[in-house]
Amino acid sequence: MDFSLTGPEQDLVGLCRQFAQKEIASRAPAAWEEGRCPTDLLREMGQLGLLGMLIPEQWGGIGMSTVGFVAAMEQIGLADQSVAAAWQAHVTIGSLPLYLFGHDAQRERWLRPLAEGRALGAFGLTEPDAGSDARGIRTRAERRDGGWLINGRKTFISNAGTDMSFGVTLLARTDGGEGQKARFASLVVEKGTAGFSMGPKMRGIGWRGLDTRELYFDDVWVPDDHLVGDADLGLSQFLGALEVGRISIAALSLSLTQAVLDMATAYARQRSQFGQPISKFQAVQFKLADIATELEAARWLTYRAAHLRDMGQPFLKEASMAKLKASRLAVWAASEAVQIHGGLGYMLETPVARFYCDAKVLEIGEGTNEIQHLVIARTLGC
Repeated sequence: MDFSLTGPEQDLVGLCRQFAQKEIASRAPAAWEEGRCPTDLLREMGQLGLLGMLIPEQWGGIGMSTVGFVAAMEQIGLADQSVAAAWQAHVTIGSLPLYLFGHDAQRERWLRPLAEGRALGAFGLTEPDAGSDARGIRTRAERRDGGWLINGRKTFISNAGTDMSFGVTLLARTDGGEGQKARFASLVVEKGTAGFSMGPKMRGIGWRGLDTRELYFDDVWVPDDHLVGDADLGLSQFLGALEVGRISIAALSLSLTQAVLDMATAYARQRSQFGQPISKFQAVQFKLADIATELEAARWLTYRAAHLRDMGQPFLKEASMAKLKASRLAVWAASEAVQIHGGLGYMLETPVARFYCDAKVLEIGEGTNEIQHLVIARTLGC
């Protein structure tokens, strides 16, 4: 199967490579150290058309293929994982529910600013007692006075609290309670809505430049036109968008693996022990060769999942396989890269240490790897 990039895809990759190397690589590390989201970079990416990657031109995007998105992600993630994480969350779960399930007035009101890069999108699913068990969410939305009254709490929500965030599209229960069939709806809550508040930026091991917070909804009322899609099918709608998010996490994992492979290779060539570069030692050579080989396998899985989506074919299993394979690889490769750097790699002043810190969350976000195992097993009839 040929995954060669088309002309427009190659142009996009060139644009992302240039911006990543010139702007992101030089400015994002400071934001990571300071624990702040560099929205200045995200705004500049928006001006280049990159925040509307998967949205058609009709709604302010550039209508890029999924394969093109993956190739672009490899370039952005090579420079900084936090910026890439914020970007992919915006492009996928932050924007796609509005495009796929919203009506034209909602697309004009909320999707266009997201696609044109004037605002940043977020989706609220996870709660303190519900993450992998999405049906266990407790946030409720009740029909009230021509709209919906929302009460609940969300956690680990990215992109909702920056100075360019528009608010959040959230998932809430709409059933009456115990004994009733669980039903869920997706609703838009804009920043500044009465009763909507959020906690301080959370501090993670990695992705320090990504804005992640807890969100609180205390008698938040939104009118009926804030309902996205079917009032009873919000969960299935979100899961459909999440499949694309898994491809993007796989792509993010590819970029991290490539980054640490490049760092480890360069360091091994210039670091000498026992009278020669450590790249001449077979133990180091085998580590680098294994990472490079596994990276190519993960890359083919990821591009195949993206290609299937572009062809309009089912890609649930392939997206889960790509996310599972690529994220596991990223964590292992980052560890091996630190090992090759030795004591220097353990120091947070080094780029390899920063990428090592960023790696672990790739096995958790957009569906844990345990969930990916379950998804794959079910497609096998288990």
